[in-house]
Amino acid sequence: MKDFLPKLHVNVSQAERGFSLLAGAYLLYDALGKEKKNGLEAVLAGYLLFRGASGNCAAYDAIGKTKPDNRSRNVNIRIRQVVNKPRNEVYKFWRDFENLPLFMEHLNNVTSLKDGNSLWEAKIPGGIGTITWKSEIVKERPNELLGWRSLPDSPINNWGKIEFKDDLDGLGTEVKVVISYHAPGGIAGEGAARFFNPVFKEMLEEDVANFKWFIEKGY
Repeated sequence: MKDFLPKLHVNVSQAERGFSLLAGAYLLYDALGKEKKNGLEAVLAGYLLFRGASGNCAAYDAIGKTKPDNRSRNVNIRIRQVVNKPRNEVYKFWRDFENLPLFMEHLNNVTSLKDGNSLWEAKIPGGIGTITWKSEIVKERPNELLGWRSLPDSPINNWGKIEFKDDLDGLGTEVKVVISYHAPGGIAGEGAARFFNPVFKEMLEEDVANFKWFIEKGY
């Protein structure tokens, strides 16, 4: 072990190491606390704890990253779904943002404001609270495209875009959703966002699936 540890170089920032330790401890507690033990979760917990303690990330090594990086990047999620309803009907329903909490379980409420903007309130994963922000529509082509973004000074900067196209048989609508967000807290926030990205992606997939079910059933 003594011969092995000195060969490890630090390529993880202090903030990201701290997040790895916290996430690893949580996952280990969760994995071992279940009645049916989760081996994969325990292995991931062990990796995160090692990553935080050593400051070395094997994945970073694989892409040639040899030094800590304090830059922060965007996290992107893309979902595609086909809805068996006409394009104009699908667009009209989605265009009214106040409809979104009807099928998006992670949203508590969306309120349209007098200035054309909207106020969003979402649940934080893990049930630890809520977060609110204002957004504005930045691009719109009726029945084709809708784009929005959070206003400056929002607690979490995010962008969204949804495209509406006739599907191949012309009877339904192909919906493409892109959500992009800039995690708060710099690299530590980004580390948390990337770690929980599969959770966010699964949530969004469920939301779009709920939308398909909701609108096809004739809300």
